[in-house]
Parts: sequence; structure tokens; C-alpha cells
Amino acid sequence: LLEIPFLLKLADGSIDGTGDLGFDPLGLKNDSEEFSKNQLKEIKNGRLAMIAIGGMTHHYFLTGKGPIEFLTQIPNFKSCTAAAVETTLCR
Repeated sequence: LLEIPFLLKLADGSIDGTGDLGFDPLGLKNDSEEFSKNQLKEIKNGRLAMIAIGGMTHHYFLTGKGPIEFLTQIPNFKSCTAAAVETTLCR
């Protein structure tokens, strides 16, 4: 069912190659200025996520420990987390 709008655009020759299948149930494309801002935010968040995953992978190759394993082996980790819970920083 999701292919029908794409096939109709293909038949009309109005396909623009961006992967737009015409599926917009929330009407997010109605305001073009807001839509372009959201597109830019999505690209920036994606780039930040790629950098973060690259950093975690690099850290794993250097230390042999994943992020959770590394955090739990920090000295005084348990006392720091207990203090954070007591001071309502982690609720």
C-alpha cells in the first residue's frame, strides 16, 4: 500500500528522486519553512550520532571495553551513582 503514491508519481513523471513516497499522515510538509528546518536538524543529529558511534568504536578498539563496561569500572562508580540518587540527580 505504501508503494501506490510512489507508483502514481512515477507514472506522472513527477518523481524527484528524494525518496519521497508521499506518506505524510501528520502533515509535516505543509509548512515548507518549518520542514526545511526539521530536515537540517535531522541531518545535524545524524552527523552527531555518526561521530558518537565512531568515538565509541575507536574507544573499544583502544581499550577492549565497551562504554557500559568502561563506566562500571571507574573507581568509586557505585558510590557516585548512589550519591547521585540520594541527591535526586538521577530520578
